[in-house]
Amino acid sequence: MAEYNFQDIEQKWQKYWTEEKIYEVSNQSNKPKYYILDMFPYPSGAGLHVGHPLGYIASDIVARFKRLNGYNVLHPMGFDSFGLPAEQYAIQTGQHPAITTDENIDRYKEQLKALGFSYDWSRELRTSDPKFYKWTQWIFKLIYNSWYNNETDRAEHIDSLTSHLEKNGNIHIDAACDLDTPTISAKKWNNYSEKEQQLFLLKYRLTYQAETTVNWCPALGTVLSNDEVKDGFSERGGHPVVKKNMPQWSMRITAYADRLLSGLDKIDWPEPIKEMQRNWIGKSYGADIDFKVEGSDQKITVFTTRIDTIYGVSFLVLAPESELVTGLTTKDQKKKIEEYISIAKNRSERERMSDAKNVTGTFTGSYAIHPFNGEKIPIWIADYVLAGYGTGAVMAVPSGDQRDFDFAKKFDLPIPLINDAQKLTDTEADPTKEGKIINSDFLNGLTPVEAMEQGIEEVEKRSIGVRKVNFKLRDAIFGRQRYWGEPIPVYYEDGIPKLVPDEELPLDLPKINEYLPTEDGDPPLGRAENWNHNGQPYELSTMPGWAGSSWYFFRYMDQDNDHEFCSKEAMNYWQDVDFYMGGSEHATGHLLYSRFWTKFLCDMEIIEVDEYAKKLVNQGMIQGRSNFAYRINGENKYVSKGLKSQYKTSPIHVDVNIVKDDILDIEAFKSSRPDAANAEFILEDGKYECGWEVEKMSKSKFNVVNPDELVERYGADTLRMYEMFLGPIEQSKPWNTNGIEGVYKFLRKFWSLFHMDAAFSISDDEPTKDEWKVLHGTIKKVAEDAERLSLNTSVSTFMIAVNELSSLKCNKRGILEPMSIILSPFAPHITEELWHLLGHATSVVDAAYPSFEEKYLVEDSIEYPVSVNGKMRVKISFPADATKEQVEEGALAHEIIQKWMDGKEPRKVIVVPKKIVNIVV
Repeated sequence: MAEYNFQDIEQKWQKYWTEEKIYEVSNQSNKPKYYILDMFPYPSGAGLHVGHPLGYIASDIVARFKRLNGYNVLHPMGFDSFGLPAEQYAIQTGQHPAITTDENIDRYKEQLKALGFSYDWSRELRTSDPKFYKWTQWIFKLIYNSWYNNETDRAEHIDSLTSHLEKNGNIHIDAACDLDTPTISAKKWNNYSEKEQQLFLLKYRLTYQAETTVNWCPALGTVLSNDEVKDGFSERGGHPVVKKNMPQWSMRITAYADRLLSGLDKIDWPEPIKEMQRNWIGKSYGADIDFKVEGSDQKITVFTTRIDTIYGVSFLVLAPESELVTGLTTKDQKKKIEEYISIAKNRSERERMSDAKNVTGTFTGSYAIHPFNGEKIPIWIADYVLAGYGTGAVMAVPSGDQRDFDFAKKFDLPIPLINDAQKLTDTEADPTKEGKIINSDFLNGLTPVEAMEQGIEEVEKRSIGVRKVNFKLRDAIFGRQRYWGEPIPVYYEDGIPKLVPDEELPLDLPKINEYLPTEDGDPPLGRAENWNHNGQPYELSTMPGWAGSSWYFFRYMDQDNDHEFCSKEAMNYWQDVDFYMGGSEHATGHLLYSRFWTKFLCDMEIIEVDEYAKKLVNQGMIQGRSNFAYRINGENKYVSKGLKSQYKTSPIHVDVNIVKDDILDIEAFKSSRPDAANAEFILEDGKYECGWEVEKMSKSKFNVVNPDELVERYGADTLRMYEMFLGPIEQSKPWNTNGIEGVYKFLRKFWSLFHMDAAFSISDDEPTKDEWKVLHGTIKKVAEDAERLSLNTSVSTFMIAVNELSSLKCNKRGILEPMSIILSPFAPHITEELWHLLGHATSVVDAAYPSFEEKYLVEDSIEYPVSVNGKMRVKISFPADATKEQVEEGALAHEIIQKWMDGKEPRKVIVVPKKIVNIVV
């Protein structure tokens, strides 16, 4: 077999692609555009493991396939380079995060380039580059200077709001604003001081400062978003998170809630992602109802979607964080309330909502008055009510809601029935919407649906509430009390935020001597010298991790433009992302915030699209395949897997890189573990066999496989094809290095088709019918697979095709040249080498995908299995256009069939056209 020297080949062509700028793309082309994008990675210090390139390989195949099909393909790569790990490392070592980040990026780029990706590296961007975050700051300023006009259903410049206030006040303004925004006249507005006007406008601005309940992580020294907190601990680092009220920048994403929902219907994104966003946004219809507090002018407003159950209310429940709690707490309940709040604030919202088993709460000592029947209702606090949803208060209907039912049972509260179809048990409520309403005065006899509408009408008639559409979506926290992030382009005059002028952007991160909060508790930027604008202090918080990722896809279109966000020409040409690849874990973070910013930029007429990605694909996770050695308890002995049942053992994780086909390299194991240096090994047939298990790929499980080692051993083309061969791109699958040899052998076999006696040898003879059939079957199948993203079946198709061509001893140019083109998206290095050996002076990337011709797949003959009395005796070929009669006649005349009929006349002959013949005698 001719030598396939993949190391030399891959280095040679990677150098050629770089020097010849093969993958650089122009913003001006007569070709149709195709913009394919990977979610850019955070450059961690560990670099890539074999799970990371999965999505990159798939998108690269699609990018190359589209280029072969005549598209001008934009396929860029960059780095989401602000992040907590680099800052944590800076705190530990004193090394500036920029140095750590640059080192990590260099490592990532080295690994990515080694895999032969067709990225246009001339468009590389980094969110921590001032040339990039200049425009992130610019967008922040745009958002700050905007408000959301519900009448026009879009964001507008703040000047249109101030113009209205000057003439008419805000009486007729329908806008997204703070709930406590007062109604003012034009006169009052015009009499406001400059400071008063600016404070009032903060209630409308799409970016604003407000006292907010946040997830505070003391160990990380920063605020975390809800999707960064898991079960009361930070997702990164596992540090405790507590609820805390503090002044915080926020973005009014809630203004876009309806548009974010409706926009899901026009994008080709995975349904689970859409459903997660729908649930996160959480649109519901109902009413706000006012409950007066006994002996007070105070009232508690409750949002409900089930006003038909209003007569089933037997108590109210407030969120522990509610501002109302302090005023409602009586002296004798104060200690209990304070203790309860202290515990509740240390639990995340997700934890509180999912923990249905532990029922807790405390009575405030106060009562509300039922708005319809006038009865006294006790007011409690409980952590199953969240301050962020609705009004932070719940009217408890224990007969129809399980949590309310459990609470009422625990604290011995009434459980009135309100529906004749309810079937309560000792442990379960019944939320049925069947039956008729009972025990409910004017609602009696109505169905729940009828009662909902009737109830809302009555609430508005009595002026005790209003019809309401509610959302679970909350405004997005937009600030971190950390150093390594985009500076917020704001300074303060007399406590009022002012924007840094455009000509002074970017506002660069200043150098500081330590990356911890100051002794006064200020964020690390408080340590910076001269951190002020003409003597006025700059903002000390930095932007959150999702700021740069909310718009980076537009910057790739015109990454070197220092004068504008993106030129109109570039924007008009590329418009949006045609194919976006990334993980589903970003469903309610990046994938939601980026849609919000896109809609805002569209409102501002900066861009012309209000959804940035037509199609989204979520790649599955490659899981680790862990190996185990079995140590005999109490001894320094290890027993092979097949013998462990004879001993009491404990499994020990083994580095998978010293295991091959589950056989342990004992000497390498001894070297890797000092405690095993003198260990005894009980073997099977002279070998130590490890156990295995599928787990998450992580260092702690010693199951991380470095792609560098596989590229060194098998080549990048082998790794690319093997990762695709593992299974459908959207599904998670376990990694098993044992199977990679098969793909490597396939590529060597493909290489051998072009060689004879170790020399390149190709024939210009006309291909045979069978050879044409193999080629065109492959052209058709791979093209269909690429459109469906069924890339694993393409690899199987290639293997079958090469086996068939090898059997046919095919070395015809007419077959192998187009086969090289078809294979090139999957294995770009070997095909580039062969393409040039075939005599081409330009890259295979610029070839045209071969045209499929149906005629080569049309069968001239059909092979029929022929059975006698149900047993297949022979296969006979007939012309494809043979009639049933001709097939029957030919089958009966065949000598083998004559033998099995033994001179008998057939009782029945069944011919299934183009399938089978069955003869009954």
